[in-house]
Amino acid sequence: MEALILSMGTGGGHNAAARAVKEELERRGHETEFINPYTLESSFLAKFVDNAYIRTVTSTPRLFGLAYKIGDAVAKLPCRSPIYFANRKPAKALEKHLEENHYDVIITTHLFAGEMLTTLKDKGFNLPKTIFIATDYTCIPFEAEVKTDAFIAPSKDHVSEFARRGLPLQNMYGYGIPTSQKFSVKASKEDLKKELELDPAYKYLLVCGGSMGAGKLKKIVRLLEEWCHQDGHTKLIVVCGNNNKLFEKLFAIYGNDIILYRFTDKMPELFRLSEVCFTKPGGLSSTEAAAAGIPIAHITPIPGCETINMNYFSGQGMSLKVKPDKKSIYNALEYLGDRQHRLDMIKRQQDIINPHAASDICNLAEKLVSSDFALTDNN
Repeated sequence: MEALILSMGTGGGHNAAARAVKEELERRGHETEFINPYTLESSFLAKFVDNAYIRTVTSTPRLFGLAYKIGDAVAKLPCRSPIYFANRKPAKALEKHLEENHYDVIITTHLFAGEMLTTLKDKGFNLPKTIFIATDYTCIPFEAEVKTDAFIAPSKDHVSEFARRGLPLQNMYGYGIPTSQKFSVKASKEDLKKELELDPAYKYLLVCGGSMGAGKLKKIVRLLEEWCHQDGHTKLIVVCGNNNKLFEKLFAIYGNDIILYRFTDKMPELFRLSEVCFTKPGGLSSTEAAAAGIPIAHITPIPGCETINMNYFSGQGMSLKVKPDKKSIYNALEYLGDRQHRLDMIKRQQDIINPHAASDICNLAEKLVSSDFALTDNN
């Protein structure tokens, strides 16, 4: 089977989910091509869109939150969205690419690519089978107008919400957000500390700001470092993602007193060796943490879908909502320092999060391209 995987770098979650599916398809022996569809029109355009998003959410998150609210209101109107029309021109470049290359299935984790596929479907272009994967725990603005052969909801709990927004229930599959198998591999904390050359005498707290290093991380790191210093047996690990300025500022302040990472492929190991993860509630990063089985303290959501992600996780007992102040952070550490509370949270994660979503999606893709498959077994 030949699969085209479409994603974009507006945040790291879309690409990470897409890579998880790519990893599983290739493990099964299928051929894959992974592209940002905007590069088919212009590499400059692709970088511009990705960087514009990142600048907005890191520099003016309230503006992003306002745009999200406006988009949610516009999505309720009986007309095509601005996002649909904005992606008509890039859809032409995608159409040309599809005419020149053969694929059995197209899988996308990004709304913009989904709108391109919808444009091509509307004009009658003969597409291969198509699958859209939602990467947040809500139906984000304009996602409901995407037309694909199958739509992957972030959980079984969310199928009805997406259907209420207008997506065909018969095309909905509540498999969940796909994560790499590496996040669910079991290993002892001692072995993982040795692998990453960390002092085995210490326990570790993990702080993540997603691929963008977003959120009030400087303040949170200061409060957690103070707690670790008082405790004497715990060290702090901070993942800055692609935020090089944050990395440099933290290193200038703390030096080797904390353990700093830029963007890293060691997140599965860091999750599993740490006692608690303080992270902004991105859909993918939260799912990866839950798949790894670590207590989660959600901090500083980007207004919009991340607030909804946090409310879903905390409401289901899979995380704590924590304000970026000393009292809230210390209360969270005290609560999650209790062994039973930790076990209860991890159990809730195991009950709700599907660590095999990538495999389930690949099973579906294989069935979709087979001649005798009908879209009926989506329960």
